[in-house]
Amino acid sequence: MQCLSALVVCVSLAATVAAAGLTRHGRTRLPEGAQDYPELWFTQTLDHFNPTNTQTWQQRYYANESFYKPGGPVFLMIGGEGPANSAWMQEGAWITYAEDVNAYLLYLEHRFYGKSHPTEDVSVENLEYLSSEQALADLAVFTVSMQESLDLKENKWIAFGGSYPGSLAAWYRLKYPHLVHGAVATSAPILAQVNFLEYLEVVRDSLATYGEVCNSEIKEAHRQLHTLLQDNTGWNSITEEFRLCTPLDGTNELDVANLFSLLTENVEGVVQYNKDNRAFEGAKDTNITIDTVCGMMTDQAIGDPIARYAAVNAMMLDVYEEECLDHTYDSMINELRATSWENNTSGGRTWTYQTCTEFGFYQSSDSLNQPFGNEFPIEFFTKQCEDIFGPGFTSSLIDSGVQRTNTVYGGYNLKVTRVVFPNGSIDPWHALGVTSDLSTDATAIFINGTAHCANMYPASPSDPPQLIEAREQIFQLINKWLQE
Repeated sequence: MQCLSALVVCVSLAATVAAAGLTRHGRTRLPEGAQDYPELWFTQTLDHFNPTNTQTWQQRYYANESFYKPGGPVFLMIGGEGPANSAWMQEGAWITYAEDVNAYLLYLEHRFYGKSHPTEDVSVENLEYLSSEQALADLAVFTVSMQESLDLKENKWIAFGGSYPGSLAAWYRLKYPHLVHGAVATSAPILAQVNFLEYLEVVRDSLATYGEVCNSEIKEAHRQLHTLLQDNTGWNSITEEFRLCTPLDGTNELDVANLFSLLTENVEGVVQYNKDNRAFEGAKDTNITIDTVCGMMTDQAIGDPIARYAAVNAMMLDVYEEECLDHTYDSMINELRATSWENNTSGGRTWTYQTCTEFGFYQSSDSLNQPFGNEFPIEFFTKQCEDIFGPGFTSSLIDSGVQRTNTVYGGYNLKVTRVVFPNGSIDPWHALGVTSDLSTDATAIFINGTAHCANMYPASPSDPPQLIEAREQIFQLINKWLQE
């Protein structure tokens, strides 16, 4: 399951899958000794909104009935913008809840991600079947079928999701309240927004928990980088220090913007998942935290701030076993233009399409209240939609798509009951989430000091008291809902 991923950390669209943890965080490895739950397949409708289109396809899902007793609830985990990971069938906070209430567990992969391929490829023509509304209808059809085939019609269903799937969990309860009794919408951005400039402002605030000097040194590193852009000598220095795959051309504004965004992403990803207990998913960087990055950025023994920033970049390249950093804009665009499933295993093209048509979520450098310079403005992102998908994908199309999303679901004004919205203060995505109660039956849990989807992960001895309390609050709400 994806935690953006979303939402994907959308610094450059090539890296949009990082916010969901998809670019660099593997989602296919089971923990050592874990049971490998078999892939199951559901015959799904291609287009839920055209009754004359009778095409179907095979959607992947997982099931675990080991905790279930007749009359128990059904927990439905919602897949997101990347491959479903069967490790979640026996790991995570929802497993603890399931054991206590004897729940039946189901986990449905999102259309156009992982192995759930509704069409022969991901051409623009086929991507018209990719939307959050189609995904919610998938959940509805799947629910009705499972109610019938597994004799679960009288059971109460509770939806779970984190990040974009967290939004889907809340929206599923909004749109199909007769099918889902309650929802846990973790780290869910429920407001679509083209220019998500607040993202880097929260990154700044989260880095400041180490000390404001961390932000100061990053700001100085960016200033030094900008100074080196003035001539060939500086370009060569950046190429060498930051291990670029090809020489930097400082006159190519798009390459420069992409470089700055990728270097910023190094820090964004660490902040977003700071101290989350994600090792069971196969994540390689769980030991890299805000303390790690800020410790390096304030270590004068490494050199001046730009040398420290280069050291952070080198650390990230080494962790993900990458020899060099491909900074070129054309390389990014060409990768996302590929329409075969083989070239979309991580979900980069498909999630990018959703950002261009539904959500925006572009983490630009337009805010003055952040230390990462101003090299990747909103225009850098909106241009990519057109370059990847064609001339029709203009900024006006993105604006209208975002407006439509907020009209369909309500944005911050969505009207739901029996939904809880957990968010962490460290997580930049909380800026587009619900952090105070919408009503007495649509409550927020704001967890100070935790990051993206922290409450969903397995408990750890190092969990702070407020995270332990949040998990218990969520469980108490689920129990309350089950009595209603």
